[in-house]
Amino acid sequence: METQTNVTRSKFSVGFFFLCLGVLITLITSVVSFLNLVFETLNKRFPDVLNSSYQYGYSTYEYESIRMALSTLIIFFPIFIIVSYFWRRFGKELGHIDEIFKKWVMYIILFLSSLIVVIDLVTLVRYFISGEITYRFILKVVTVLVVAILIGFYYVFLLREKEDSKSKIGLTFGLIGIILVIASISYSFMIIGSPMTQRSLRLDDRRVNDLQSIQYQVINYWQQKEKLPANLAELANPISGFSLPVEPEFEKGRTYEYTVKSKMTFELCATFSLPIQKGWREYSNGGVIPMYEKDMANVSYPYPGGGVNESWDHQEGRTCFERTIDEDIYPIY
Repeated sequence: METQTNVTRSKFSVGFFFLCLGVLITLITSVVSFLNLVFETLNKRFPDVLNSSYQYGYSTYEYESIRMALSTLIIFFPIFIIVSYFWRRFGKELGHIDEIFKKWVMYIILFLSSLIVVIDLVTLVRYFISGEITYRFILKVVTVLVVAILIGFYYVFLLREKEDSKSKIGLTFGLIGIILVIASISYSFMIIGSPMTQRSLRLDDRRVNDLQSIQYQVINYWQQKEKLPANLAELANPISGFSLPVEPEFEKGRTYEYTVKSKMTFELCATFSLPIQKGWREYSNGGVIPMYEKDMANVSYPYPGGGVNESWDHQEGRTCFERTIDEDIYPIY
């Protein structure tokens, strides 16, 4: 009987091995996505003017890092909670080899947590020496420290926990983690807006791009024929392949409007869902893509104090943009 018990105790459980892998993978993914979400959200809330330029408009890629971190965290963190629950339940009747795997997993997690704390402190000292202490950087450091400490204390508790222990510390740490994740997700949505807001911003970005395309074709038409087109239909050209942009919500009766005001002046109108976004946006780790990848909608807006004559500044609702062609800038071909 004793020999049979020893064989059972030393038996290797494939299921528990994959539960260990699951805990490692989901924990690392959850932590990385949580930190990325917090960092990118803070970059939006507190942009650093040293790494930014003043921008008007919206770019499709501007919130991509936040959207990716949000979606990853929303999926992986609940999976981590579920896998951890079964991992702890399974761990009450482990063989000797399974116990070794369990301790390896916890020591790896503790090692990574300690490494994060050390790197975090080194980074803090480096930025402190360079004089670049800002609110968002302090918040990032605090976030990393809180995450590392929570993970470290939780798995140290698991290492010291006895099999017959009825302590609620594990449940407490789990609730703290859930609260932190929910708070970060909620705050991120406060910064970037709801999915409907994101869609409205992208629709307005599409409208500005369409109006710029029409404006370019109107100017090109004038340079070719020394007159403005009477209507937008005259711009369609099967040889060049240009076709008039369609308002993305044309089913609601919205259209792009074009009016000739004088010999060299015309007006373009569209109906927008939201006011245009304005403010400092980072070109490194802040969401704005490099200059060579930007569309014209993010390049041609005016800066405070002047600098660019063309403006697509708009409020919610119908907005018109009057343009006068300058012959010196756009000479006749």
